[in-house]
Amino acid sequence: MTFNGMTVVGFESRMESELARLIERYEGRPIMAPALREIPLESNTAAYEFGARLMAGQIDMLVLLTGVGTEALFEILKTRYPWPSIVQALQEIVTIARGAKTVAALKAVGLVPTVTVPEPNTWIDLVSALDEYSLEPGVRIAVQEYGIPNNALVKALAQRGADVFPVPIYRWALPEDLGPMRAACEHIVAGQVEVMLITNAMQIDHVMQVLEQDGNVIPFHDAVQKLVVASIGPAASERLRHFDWPVDFEPSHSKMGILVKEVSEQAANILGRKR
Repeated sequence: MTFNGMTVVGFESRMESELARLIERYEGRPIMAPALREIPLESNTAAYEFGARLMAGQIDMLVLLTGVGTEALFEILKTRYPWPSIVQALQEIVTIARGAKTVAALKAVGLVPTVTVPEPNTWIDLVSALDEYSLEPGVRIAVQEYGIPNNALVKALAQRGADVFPVPIYRWALPEDLGPMRAACEHIVAGQVEVMLITNAMQIDHVMQVLEQDGNVIPFHDAVQKLVVASIGPAASERLRHFDWPVDFEPSHSKMGILVKEVSEQAANILGRKR
């Protein structure tokens, strides 16, 4: 089973061409509409403030949410401090790694996380893993954020008496050219799309912003009920449900290649049920 000529919309930015090729490999017709523009926070005051606190022994735990964000945080710290000093400071605190990519980013620089949060590694899993530590009141926890702030996680830690310090690494802006996003949304509203792929939770917020600008929130909401909405994993699915958009498919592993392959095999059946 393949897409068999179905039109597939993807909002992926960083790996746009790879996703288009994957869709074509499984006989789909890609419409690519990058929804994110990455803004590295070179001047990110929170990361430098984290560095100062870390070096002064004022951080007890560090929660690392993403591999790319972990690598970026280390690069920022290296602009201020010698790498051996950073490693030594990190070895003296509890590090919590969410997901395989974060663990890999730590191992690449010779560090092993104190706690690894297992799949599907939602913020709830992360808090459960920390609960085993029986957090002391006032414990100082830095949370490396990536893309969208994880307010639910920060709130849950604060409710447990932690002094939480969010460290945003880089944020997303809308693309400068909204033409491809607008065109993709119009195709969806017109019923010309069979499958929509969500590969990052922030894509959903940006699509929503464009729909609000264009007055298309309700027509889009109605249209996605009739197509296959495939989500890369739990964080993206959580965001889809927040806007009452369907989650018709999640892959066995949160990888783009697996998402496309598996949804291509299931799309016809899912579509048959929905239409």
